[in-house]
Amino acid sequence: MKLVSQLDLPAFDYSAPDFSADRYHQQLAQTRRLGWLAKSPLAYIVLDRDSGEFFLRSKATAFPGRQIAEFFGVTGGPLADHIDANILNLTGEQHRRLRSLVGPALTARKADRWRPVMRGFLDDLWAGLAGHGGCDFVTAVARPYPSLTIATVLGAPHGDAGRLQEWSGWVQRQFDIRALSTSRDDIERAVIEVQEYVTELLEARRAAPGDDLISDLLAARDRGDRLSADECVQLVVNLLAGGIDTTSAQLAHAIRLFACHPAQWELLAADPGLAPRAVDEVVRFEPVTPFTARICLEQIEHRGVAFPAGTIVAVCAERANREGEPGEDFDVTAGREARLLTFGAGMHYCLGANLARAELEEALAFLAPRTPDLALDGPPQLGGVEGIYGIDKLQVIWSGSQKASARHGPEPDVT
Repeated sequence: MKLVSQLDLPAFDYSAPDFSADRYHQQLAQTRRLGWLAKSPLAYIVLDRDSGEFFLRSKATAFPGRQIAEFFGVTGGPLADHIDANILNLTGEQHRRLRSLVGPALTARKADRWRPVMRGFLDDLWAGLAGHGGCDFVTAVARPYPSLTIATVLGAPHGDAGRLQEWSGWVQRQFDIRALSTSRDDIERAVIEVQEYVTELLEARRAAPGDDLISDLLAARDRGDRLSADECVQLVVNLLAGGIDTTSAQLAHAIRLFACHPAQWELLAADPGLAPRAVDEVVRFEPVTPFTARICLEQIEHRGVAFPAGTIVAVCAERANREGEPGEDFDVTAGREARLLTFGAGMHYCLGANLARAELEEALAFLAPRTPDLALDGPPQLGGVEGIYGIDKLQVIWSGSQKASARHGPEPDVT
């Protein structure tokens, strides 16, 4: 059995300066044809579904947030403390306890109760768009919609949704290796500000409990010593940071994909009941967390390869999700039964997956009948794939708008 470091592996460097998100699908496909494993500067990239699930579910692996932060010099201060306390970086009994406290508030049934609120926000946002026939979808819908929803779920004032969205964007960059090296001060500033905000919000909800997730957490905290004050703040910050930026990015990619596949949009417009399958296909085809990292806590042997303790692997959900035929086709009617890795797997499976799915389903079912002939009106400005793969600008048009510009088409702008 060979050590992974002794293998002659293909290289895939998504941190290289000349890397661009518009080509990464093709680059990954080419790399996958060379084998199930590749190397990058920080990690070994796992490219197939079975191996990806193996590392995500293994009890001998953990999320390497601390190690990655230390690699970029984040060894102390508020950002290091935040990373250290993030539920993603916790294991064992502490992780199980915290997850058991917040999990019941984020079940599929609990997510469904917020659907009328989601529809109300979509109605309000659409009221400002209906007569225009086009917009920058990111600014008009993809960013405000999830932030308004999370504000409601947490019991925060709707007027604070913009600040929540901005904080979420910065705090989530703790998982972006480029941002850690270039924007550490901004990330740390956002962590401090959002923690102060959540502390004040907790006090406000304690004085006036409501029908929201924070009130539920406070009730659990007050029943005994199961949830400390610091743990309560950290859980809310985690949910706020993880529940806005990711859903915003996934919704923007959904609209981009449908604009490039008009026949699929027509199917959904004719039958909004297809929305759950459409969401499945979107999160399969274009996961906004293309890579999920794990560190080996002890030597792990898999497929005849030894991964020593301390080895970091990055599970590639993008390749895992596209395995099989016709995995490279975007088709909301395809019957796909394979498990997706977009939301992870194992004990760190995304806590907010049900809420995110509900938000995406409501948005697609709402928008499809109202935006016939949806099309791109210029190249999307794509973000990087190192952390959350988002879209900075997505100009779209639909029937009733002016004729598409000469740049109309799917070619993205990654500047």
